[in-house]
Amino acid sequence: MTMHPADEHVVGAPDFDALMAEVMATAERFGHREHVHLTWLAVRRVGVPAAVGLVSDGIQRTTRYARVPQKYHATMSRAWVELVGHHAAEHGEDDFTAFIDHHPALLDKRLLTRFYQPATLASAQARTGWVEPDRAPFPWQDTGRRRPRDEEAR
Repeated sequence: MTMHPADEHVVGAPDFDALMAEVMATAERFGHREHVHLTWLAVRRVGVPAAVGLVSDGIQRTTRYARVPQKYHATMSRAWVELVGHHAAEHGEDDFTAFIDHHPALLDKRLLTRFYQPATLASAQARTGWVEPDRAPFPWQDTGRRRPRDEEAR
């Protein structure tokens, strides 16, 4: 997988609308699976840092266009891109179906609650900016540095 700095423009990189069209060519509706598919395409084509911006900007633009800008959630958008990117790097599948077969947990819309307290995700701070996980670290984070909040309470 190619990694690019977040602020680097990737020559020949797809835009959000092109990725959306590719995903929707075989889908009847844009649900969670299609979100993951679009994110997987973005990560594979431009790398995780650039995919964070590409997906986040595209979702923000789409929610503004649909007159529901409150549906955009900054922490969720970035967290999903990072989770998909982490798993995409593990096996490097070239086929989305094979990828999702190896990582079925990504189809669980509630996956982020493994890492975040519900109140944290519901906060205004998480909706408008990045908030680190507060329940458990992401798989790629140094687990010796942080313990899940549930363990700290013991």
